[in-house]
Amino acid sequence: MYIWTYEVKIDHKEVVNIKTNTLVGITAIMLLLALALPAAASDYTLGIFGNANEDDTINMQDVTYTELIILEYRDKTELSDAKHDDKINMQDVTQIELVILGKEKEITLIDAADRAVTVNKPIEGGIISFGTYTPEILRVLGEQDKLVAVNKYVKSNEVYFPELSKLPSIGSGYSPDLELVASLNPELVLAWTTKPERIEALVDVVPNDCSVVSLMFYRPEDMVEETEKLAYVLGKRDEARCYIDDFHNEYIDLIKARTEGLSDAERQNIYVESDWGDKYNTWAGGSAANGFIEIAGGRNIFADTPGTGSVIVDPEKVVEKNPDIIIRYIDAADAGYEVDDPSKMNALRESVMSRPELANVNAVEDGAVYVMDKDPIYGPDYPIAIAYWAKWSHPDLFGDLDPQAIHQQYIDIQGLDYDLNEHGVFVHPPLEGS
Repeated sequence: MYIWTYEVKIDHKEVVNIKTNTLVGITAIMLLLALALPAAASDYTLGIFGNANEDDTINMQDVTYTELIILEYRDKTELSDAKHDDKINMQDVTQIELVILGKEKEITLIDAADRAVTVNKPIEGGIISFGTYTPEILRVLGEQDKLVAVNKYVKSNEVYFPELSKLPSIGSGYSPDLELVASLNPELVLAWTTKPERIEALVDVVPNDCSVVSLMFYRPEDMVEETEKLAYVLGKRDEARCYIDDFHNEYIDLIKARTEGLSDAERQNIYVESDWGDKYNTWAGGSAANGFIEIAGGRNIFADTPGTGSVIVDPEKVVEKNPDIIIRYIDAADAGYEVDDPSKMNALRESVMSRPELANVNAVEDGAVYVMDKDPIYGPDYPIAIAYWAKWSHPDLFGDLDPQAIHQQYIDIQGLDYDLNEHGVFVHPPLEGS
């Protein structure tokens, strides 16, 4: 009996140990599952490998999510392969942890041309920018001193880019000086194109350890994500959040909160006219301008026109649609940071209002015709334009909104010594009190 009793005690302990280990294992898995709950809904997916749960950031949830993929409790996602080596294992977990700490030696992202590009880190210097808006983001991140060349438009804008305009010009993204690009021996080339042949032309002339990344900083819906991507590459996430949280989201979210609930009847009919080519060159339903109008609480009278860019329309169609507001862009040479005289803006406004065919449309009858410089319409400063458009569309709803103050805030973020009360013409007629 003693022997039998002894054996029972041993079996009991083994059973207890098995049960305990099983319970611990189940508890651990349940904890991992709880930690890897679906991320909160966000406006975009941060296109960086290691963002395993495909939300708008890389954090410990991605570590947990990847561990669950390894344990086969979660399906593999496109961005879970943090090492970008077609394998999901503990090396990916380590890579994600290094990214969170800002200690990774390389990072792989999806660029504007939908390419997976691996960038070696850290970037010590030698950045070439092909975009006009890219240097603005580099100033936001405090990394403008790493630039060694800019495009011809930045080169020619001495007031807005007082230091960067002194750098060599690589021409334009459409016709770059490839010999100069090669001679500068860059570490990072920030392209401004999505065309594969133009990107490959750059890849062919730069050193093997130089990455060519396409980031546009042009379309509003991509602005935050592209800023985050460059911030991860350069190790400047805190600086990026200052721009995103304190400027971009501060005003875009405020305006959206007031306009999203507007009925169709409360939305103004808006006609936006480009400065390109002939009259009646407007913007189609898939364009950035169409998005601006919607955020500002208006309705693009050509929203049903297919396309993502500008389109020539029949003047009779404009009259038929009877816009409540007309916004006319002006050539960059006649307005902006380097111009203090509003006479050309005023002349352009008068020419629009004096078109015989527009004499009876609401915008002309009510004097709601506005001329605007293109500079704050596209690029990282686009919330300035939306603030003006919202103010013009709903002056009562946005009585407390000061677009010029928002513009001045952006200038200060850029580190410029420039006072809008003394210089520059950007809209006409100016807002009362501006």
